[in-house]
Amino acid sequence: MSDVMKSMSQGNKELIAFRIGDQEFSVNIMSVREIRGWTQAMPMPHAPPYVIGMINLRGAVLPIVDLSLRLGMKKAEPTDRHVIIVAQFKNRIVGLLVEAVSDILTITDDNIQPVPEISSDLERQYARGILAIDKRMICMIELDALFPEQESEAA
Repeated sequence: MSDVMKSMSQGNKELIAFRIGDQEFSVNIMSVREIRGWTQAMPMPHAPPYVIGMINLRGAVLPIVDLSLRLGMKKAEPTDRHVIIVAQFKNRIVGLLVEAVSDILTITDDNIQPVPEISSDLERQYARGILAIDKRMICMIELDALFPEQESEAA
């Protein structure tokens, strides 16, 4: 049995951690299809403000979301150091613009702290929990909650 299969059978979860500004976030590694370098996106008319545009990903149109803006932070100014996390959740594939991937984490439910009650409604909507690991605070993002069904149709 592979190490991944052993860790999953013991209740462990694997997450991809990434940076936006001076904050760290994470998503379930099972929703990540690939990580690629920043590519200039073509604007999409009538898209939500956090949708930068779209790129051609091996013949498929991939909407690119400024995750910083979607999370209520300041708009990203993409550079060559930024990366796109190609994520799939439900039946959607979206490119998430982030500053850098920082880690792959293996955690258990015991590592997850609840989101503080003083958090904003938006944060409580998408944040599944907080990881306090090695003096780092990493917010776990639930992609399904961050991109509701009706909004995704515009992207």
